[in-house]
Amino acid sequence: MRRFEFSDSTSNKCWEVEVKGKTLNVTFGKIGTKGQSKPKDFATPEKAKAEMEKLIKEKTGKGYVEVGGKAVKAAKPAVGKKTSAGSMGEGLSKAEKQAKLLEEDLGKGVKLEMVLVPAGKFVMGSPASEKGRNDNETQHEVTLTKSYYIGKYAVTQEQWEAVMGDNPSYTKGAKLPVTYVSWDDCKKFIKKLNGITKGKYRLPTEAEWEYACRAGTSTAYSFGNRLTKAIANYGDGPRGSPKVVGSYKPNAFGLYDMHGNVSEWCEDWYATYLAGAVADPKGPAKGERRVLRGGSYTGSGSWVRSSTRNSFAPPFPFDNHGFRLARNL
Repeated sequence: MRRFEFSDSTSNKCWEVEVKGKTLNVTFGKIGTKGQSKPKDFATPEKAKAEMEKLIKEKTGKGYVEVGGKAVKAAKPAVGKKTSAGSMGEGLSKAEKQAKLLEEDLGKGVKLEMVLVPAGKFVMGSPASEKGRNDNETQHEVTLTKSYYIGKYAVTQEQWEAVMGDNPSYTKGAKLPVTYVSWDDCKKFIKKLNGITKGKYRLPTEAEWEYACRAGTSTAYSFGNRLTKAIANYGDGPRGSPKVVGSYKPNAFGLYDMHGNVSEWCEDWYATYLAGAVADPKGPAKGERRVLRGGSYTGSGSWVRSSTRNSFAPPFPFDNHGFRLARNL
């Protein structure tokens, strides 16, 4: 059996397709409930299988993502090659499936939106053949054993102001990502946010960030190997500026601006990747620089790839540094 569900985090609909001999069984319904089954008989098992593949192709082009079995195709808008490391989202509980989007009211109409990312396995880093790769991107298998929330967008200036009461950004704008924040500044924001909301907010680990960015792909970008200015806000020309969050299409997890716009702080100290497969990596216990991911509006196309790693001293801000929140369930 192959099972798919909407990639749209605001929906909880799903469907299943299964071939038994010459019978194709299609089941539609809501996640966590018994759906309506519609069996159909064909002349041969081969024709039943062909019809199933036709349905899979049609549905994956309309927002469904496979959550069980071998992946066939990532949901739009991601068009990158599907990772061979395993299926995305296996083992999600009923409660997790029904809580894909979390909203936090920060007051005065300012909301914080978090998207549920399912536990899973992927290949972190880049192949030696990837254009623009760096030597610190050694490929290795990573398993994330727990689902988690991550920001639908980078933290905006209005969200920062709602919590901290100020705005350190150079280029001002309520819906622009907050910038000129250090790693230490981000931790102060999170501490105050958790005090206000009683939440479990934090920075994502580097592995969580890349897993969320890839959204099931293994290409240089979550939308393939080709990058244009219509897809992301990056450099390769005159110095630009940050754009309003959500100005470009999201990846298959429904996350915006994972490539470019602002570099995003992660929890980890920067270090060389450990050799071999790992589970829930958190980086070394100490170091000199913290990890930044995603590249920015000042960086070239190679610096906004899914696997690109950067780092900076935690006490110091920079005008293209921002962050994206993560949250425990």
